[in-house]
Amino acid sequence: MDTIWELDFYSRPIRDENNKKLWEVLICESPLDVKTTPDQLFRYNKFCSAKSVNSIFLQEAINDAIAQSGHSPKKIRFFRRPMSNMITKACEDLGITALPSRRTYALQKWMRQRQEEVYPQQEGYDESAVTNVSVQYPAENPAILPDAIRGDKGDKWAFVTLEAQSFQEMNEWDISFGEGFPLSLFELDADTKIPGLVIFSPRAIPFAGWMSGIELSQIQLQQGSLPRLILQTGSSECWILADITNPETLKEAKSFQEAKEKAEGVHFFAIQRDPNSDSFAGFWLLA
Repeated sequence: MDTIWELDFYSRPIRDENNKKLWEVLICESPLDVKTTPDQLFRYNKFCSAKSVNSIFLQEAINDAIAQSGHSPKKIRFFRRPMSNMITKACEDLGITALPSRRTYALQKWMRQRQEEVYPQQEGYDESAVTNVSVQYPAENPAILPDAIRGDKGDKWAFVTLEAQSFQEMNEWDISFGEGFPLSLFELDADTKIPGLVIFSPRAIPFAGWMSGIELSQIQLQQGSLPRLILQTGSSECWILADITNPETLKEAKSFQEAKEKAEGVHFFAIQRDPNSDSFAGFWLLA
């Protein structure tokens, strides 16, 4: 399994002797195994002054993290668009793929913990400079999924639920493409109902293979005159999964959305050839 890291490089609510905000590099490992515990993940942090913020400093920090961890990641995820050029350059110079992504679940949890417990204890802490850890960029207009990955007769789909404890066996499921994470990141009870959307497609494998390259993040119900299920990917992209054309299906979609909220946002997206299949062409845990 390839190693993936999550990275943030941004200012923190701490001021130096010149009243300038300190910046910090945060790097943590993406927990790709559902049985991994948060304390098993590699973590790295390094502060710097505002005048040192550049791709050279960042590249040195990544190299330092590689030395400490003993291995280099294949990919590094980041969610801040304003830092895209700097992060991409630092990664590419090291032969690492930089991925704009909202799949930075472990990083976001760590950032919230540092904002609540670490930064307030630092000299120069400025409570007025605290910002929201979760950054949401305006979503682009939803795009239509490419015809080449959809079946000629169209796809069918269904809402389903699984108990949280079921995902402890996810490593043993027959999955061609996908990614999970430990539900311990969200501190869910074993009997929590995790909602999901399953798409049944005659072109399940190419469909899932294409999906595996676009950093799946979240499924949302878009209400209005034409309700739709929207799949968020990358840092701000989104795709139309399905139009909702009848009241009963809309009711199910609203129940799906409510179940997500009860599960701290955790849900899943799956792709199978047909409802009788014992394997998954694709399966992703999302949040």
